[in-house]
Amino acid sequence: MISVLRFVNKKYNQTAISVLRSAKASHCRFSLSIPRDLSGRLVKSSDMVKVSAKRGRSEGLATKAVTHDANTTNPSSKKGLAKDLVTFCNYAWTPYHAVEEASRRLFEAGFQHISERDVWQIQRGGKYFFTRNFSTIVAFAVGEKYEPGNGFYMIGAHTDSPCLKLKPVTKSTKSGYLMVNIETYGGGLWYTWFDRDLGLAGRVLLRKPSESTSASPAIYSRLLKIDRPLLRIPMLAIHLQRDIHTNGFKPNLQTNFAPILATAVKSQLGLHKKGEEEAVASEPAPSNEAAKQSSSPSSPSPESVKHHSLLMEILSEELGVSPNDIVDFELNLCDVQPGVVGGAKSEFVFCGRLDNLAMSFVSLQALIDTCKSEGALSEETGVRAIALFDHEEVGSDSAQGAGGPVMRDTITRVAVALGSDGEGVVERTMRSSFLVSADMAHALHPNYADKHDPDHQPKLHEGLVLKHNTNQRYATNAVSAALFREVGRLRGISCQEFSVRNDMPCGSTIGPILASNLGCRTVDVGIPQLSMHSIREMCGTDDVDISYNHFVAFFEDFSKLDVSLDLDNLPPPDLRGTLADVPCNHVHGGSGQKLVDIPMTDK
Repeated sequence: MISVLRFVNKKYNQTAISVLRSAKASHCRFSLSIPRDLSGRLVKSSDMVKVSAKRGRSEGLATKAVTHDANTTNPSSKKGLAKDLVTFCNYAWTPYHAVEEASRRLFEAGFQHISERDVWQIQRGGKYFFTRNFSTIVAFAVGEKYEPGNGFYMIGAHTDSPCLKLKPVTKSTKSGYLMVNIETYGGGLWYTWFDRDLGLAGRVLLRKPSESTSASPAIYSRLLKIDRPLLRIPMLAIHLQRDIHTNGFKPNLQTNFAPILATAVKSQLGLHKKGEEEAVASEPAPSNEAAKQSSSPSSPSPESVKHHSLLMEILSEELGVSPNDIVDFELNLCDVQPGVVGGAKSEFVFCGRLDNLAMSFVSLQALIDTCKSEGALSEETGVRAIALFDHEEVGSDSAQGAGGPVMRDTITRVAVALGSDGEGVVERTMRSSFLVSADMAHALHPNYADKHDPDHQPKLHEGLVLKHNTNQRYATNAVSAALFREVGRLRGISCQEFSVRNDMPCGSTIGPILASNLGCRTVDVGIPQLSMHSIREMCGTDDVDISYNHFVAFFEDFSKLDVSLDLDNLPPPDLRGTLADVPCNHVHGGSGQKLVDIPMTDK
């Protein structure tokens, strides 16, 4: 049985652990005055316990915990950062889990959680973060020498990846099988999802039990992660599709792509009765009043009409609640095979969701590490920030997507809080800002080398890729590219260049979306990878370290470099002697002399 992670602050370890041991999982709500995520978890911890959803028993974390060894988080440790990336990805099955883990790391690093619903008390030298929909997170650190109108130096990435999501009505039965209705999200390589062991993860909305006297809201949310093989989409045997190698594999995503949950026969055998009877046997005998209440018929949950009772039973068991307490959910199917560092020389990362958890992780870690030491912000004149958005894979047009107002709201509120009533403080801040749009890039594929322009072929282990497209599919221009290259060059870090073939369409990123929304300078970059949008992707371990070091250089050095180049404040060029003189029909006298008109004569 999967247990719910509870992250406990050292200061409150003994108190919190005693509470956990006595609390039922369905009522595990804490009143300790330390930050919690939306699932009710205490988020600051160096020690972690896991709570049994059935018994409320605290145990030491094993493989399911997100642990952080000093060697694995030290960027200078060979392969250490890549291993930490794998740990991050293995936990972050959904955007909600990615935001939860990012929040925990930020809080551990001294960042203060703020809410968009509250008045912001922002100070120079302060470090802050907030979430929107708990699938997008923004974190920023204000330089101690910040002045109104100074810029934000931002790295933007995204938390979502192509996946399969459960539909509002999941219940489906075909040919004696219990099936689950799913919807494709983003542009995945869907054939890679066949014959994979799939689990479930996401967010579940729950109704508080009626006997609760708590003043908290009647509906609350919990994060869920079932990391055991629960579902599968089986391939059709080659004997029943002999033409697959000539006609190709072209499954119909409506009729051929439904995952199997169970056989109808097995689901009707009541295989879970034994567990229920054991649970009842371990409970004390009910009082007469309780017996009367339990004997009264209970109304069926509306969710039982939309979902298989077996699925609802599995979800309720994982959460330690009654199926009737489940109000709704947003769940993804996920490959249960964990990511690893592999290859003959341990030089590759094999993992799902590298696009774009890899860039999210690297930008997050770079921000944390450039702000954690004493005096790290003492000479900073701008605001260092990261924004990890949801919904990039489907266009970014949402309240929490890059096409929404998240980043503009952030810049506006911080500029006003730290500024004055002076003219154009928000607009001046945006114009002084610089965005690094960080999204994974296409590495040269050895079996399909002709898919790249011959002179633009990014390779693994050679650093971040600068993405160019004059049709504005990427927001890079000569100025933004030069500044980003220079930041790296000063520390001996090089970049690669990418431009798509002229006979192929070009993808896009959040770069052009944010550039047009904010009006700030933007460069598009990414770690080169193979198998993009497959259920399992691949990148180089060295590139994780190189990109981290480049982002560290960006946060620490950009504000000093940026003052050297302002195209719109250059003096007007001196054009004398560069254009042919055109007769103007005037005699140009000396100073103070009038210009005399001379009649034109035909020549």
